[in-house]
Formats: sequence, C-alpha cells, structure tokens
Amino acid sequence: MIGVVSEVKDIWKKRGLAFTLAKADFKKRFVGNSFGILWMFVQPLVTVAIYYMVFTLLRGDRGQAGGPPFILWMIAGMIPWFFFNEAWNVATTSLQEYSYLVKKVVFQISVLPVVKIISALFVHLIFMLILFAMYIAMGYYPTIYWLQIPYYFICMLLLIVGLAFLTSAVYVFFKDMGQIVNIGLQFGMWLTPIMWEPQMIPARFQWLIKLNPMYYIVEGYRDCLLEHQWFWQFPKQTAYFWLLTLGFFFLGITVFRRLRPHFADVL
Repeated sequence: MIGVVSEVKDIWKKRGLAFTLAKADFKKRFVGNSFGILWMFVQPLVTVAIYYMVFTLLRGDRGQAGGPPFILWMIAGMIPWFFFNEAWNVATTSLQEYSYLVKKVVFQISVLPVVKIISALFVHLIFMLILFAMYIAMGYYPTIYWLQIPYYFICMLLLIVGLAFLTSAVYVFFKDMGQIVNIGLQFGMWLTPIMWEPQMIPARFQWLIKLNPMYYIVEGYRDCLLEHQWFWQFPKQTAYFWLLTLGFFFLGITVFRRLRPHFADVL
C-alpha cells in the first residue's frame, strides 16, 4: 500500500515530463504522413460509419421507436471505447518502445505507460468535442447530467492505468502479452453493449455482461448524455466497478514495482 502511494506521488511529480514526452510521441506518430494527424481520425470515423450503416440496415433507426437517433446512442458508447482500446494497447508496449530510456538509471520509468495514455488522450478530447457538436446539432442540448462526464472519464482513466501498468510490465518478459491484449480488446468490443442494447440479453443473464467494467463506463456516458440518470442511482454497479478498478490499479502498480529492477536487463 505504501509503495503504491509512493509510486503515484513520484509519477505526479514527473507530470511535466510525462506531458512533454506525450506531445512528442503524438507528433512522432504522424511524421512522414502527407495528411498528418488526419489519419488518427480517419479509421475511427470510418469504423463508426460502417457500424452505423450495418446496424441501421439490420434493425432500423432507434429514433423510430421513440428513443434518440441510433447514431447518437452508438457514438456515446463507441468514443469512450476508442480511447480505452487505443490507450491500453499502446501503453502495453511502451517499455519496449522506449527501451533506451528504461536503461537510463536516473529516468523515472513509471511515467512511460502514462505517456502513451496521455498521447491517446489528446485524440479522445477532440472526439469528445465532435460528439458534443453532433448532439447539439441534432437538438440534444447540454443538461446538468453532462457534468457527470468527467466522473466517468476518471473512472475509465484509472481502469486503463491499472491495466496498462500490469500488462506493460509483463510484456517485457512475455511478448505474447501484446497479442493477448489485442485479442481481449476485440472480444471486449462485442461483449460491451456498444452496438447492441443490454436489454437484448435475457434478464437472468444480464449480471454476466455487468461484470465487464467497460459496461459501467459505456452505460454511464449514455446516462449522462441521453438517459439523464445519476451514477449514484446504481450503487451496486458503482461499488463493484470501483472495487475491481482499484484492485487492478494496486495490482498493476505492485507488479510493475516488483519487476522494474529487471527491465533493463531484459530490454
């Protein structure tokens, strides 16, 4: 417990360095591309367009049944998922990518997964602005419930940090961890109610999908934007999410701390 708190304090002290490296990492990803940063948005936007066309053809527009337009319902879950997917994926391989910094004795290695998460955050913030613009353009104006969005974002951020510290540390010694995370994210997208509604699952089995922590995040964003519900209206789900997330957080940092002395030798 004391070691985890100490680690968090050290990372916080190096937040300036983390942001500097994150900006450099963000720019580096587009060096040599004619369209630069636009490529960061093309794939997610094409993905949204494809899923929207396919699912509206299969089931029709959700708005016809008296609910909000399907596109608004879908992107409320898909945009947080894009951030979760990208941030966890790139943070997993962060130590390998920055191996030259890991080998420096005086460098604070624990900021490297955070650097990748912040780099992915830049894109997420732009997507959130696009989301807000779409909602307003389609007549869904801000309400007091939108003030909960930072809460759900912090929930997702802590979940990512815990998972990233765990998998990035293991990846140094077990490269297959990268593929395991990729496969897990592919399954996770379809096991999370992003394109389908939780009500499609029989009531007696719905507790199973609620074991997925991203269920809480995705439904939380929709509660803020569309359903107009407060997070404390779901005390059991909230308690479960925080117990699981804090568990991953402490486990991830503990594993990272214990394996850290061996990183330089392996890399």
